[in-house]
Amino acid sequence: MDGQTHREEPLMAGAVAVFRGREDHARRFESRAALREAPWVKALVLFLSLTFFAFFLLLPLAAVFVEAFRKGMEAYWAAISEPDALSSIKLTLIAAAISVPLNLVFGVAAAWCIAKFEFRGKQFLTTLIDLPFSVSPVIAGLVFVLVFGTHQGWMGAWLQAHDLRIVFAVPGIVLATIFVTFPFIARELIPLMQSQGREEEEAAVVLGANGWQIFFRVTLPNIKWGLLYGVILCNARAMGEFGAVSVVSGHIRGQTNTVPLHVEILYNEYNFSASFAVASLLALLALVTLAIKTWVEWKAGEARSASAGSAQPAPEPTGTSS
Repeated sequence: MDGQTHREEPLMAGAVAVFRGREDHARRFESRAALREAPWVKALVLFLSLTFFAFFLLLPLAAVFVEAFRKGMEAYWAAISEPDALSSIKLTLIAAAISVPLNLVFGVAAAWCIAKFEFRGKQFLTTLIDLPFSVSPVIAGLVFVLVFGTHQGWMGAWLQAHDLRIVFAVPGIVLATIFVTFPFIARELIPLMQSQGREEEEAAVVLGANGWQIFFRVTLPNIKWGLLYGVILCNARAMGEFGAVSVVSGHIRGQTNTVPLHVEILYNEYNFSASFAVASLLALLALVTLAIKTWVEWKAGEARSASAGSAQPAPEPTGTSS
């Protein structure tokens, strides 16, 4: 037995111990009389879950693609390649490309501040992060119109005097997108960083590391999967946002319409085939997001299992190395 085998034995033993521990926990869970259910109850719950999934999730998703390709591939390509559709796709990508990195910086900073430090107003800051979840996106859009509107906005006169346009232009769409998406990354990282504690950062400080070294070598590797998960959710919401963007966009065709707004315009014009063709792009984005989300969860689970396995005590070697 060589040295590499000895190094692999503790990891394998730890992984097996974690797996067996989960199996034992599942058996103990179902062995309790209060938690046991009859087979027909399990079958009924499974049937209801699958039925709900089929009728309310799978069927509408399939209908989008069926209607999108009903008139053939040529009509589908013509619908998504027309100038207005391409402009809406470009604007959607621009809004996401600006809002997601900004929310990334804010989310990491807010999560690090809340999870690692104690200060006055901490609970208030946490509440403010949840504000976009509580406020309707339409109300958020109206707020931006009230503040930045050219005619009746609080800053309207100043913006008009300096020939600046926020509402009914790209900046307003970006601001609305940032508002409705900024909780996703922070809310994903705060519980993760709180559960990890501050011991590793404190140890790095004792060893002489500065703030940036602590972040890039200690904090970031520990939160990378949660951070990626939050970015995926933030990007999906940024590209699919409708309510707030609809209020601040002005629905200027070919200029301030994102993909969801372009779908609404096509549908209101009874151009159903084209509207479903453009909507299929958002549905495809949802499927890709779901696939990436599943992969991230799988990798994060692997990382947790490996960490738990490495924490298990190493077994004593029974043989001699050759």
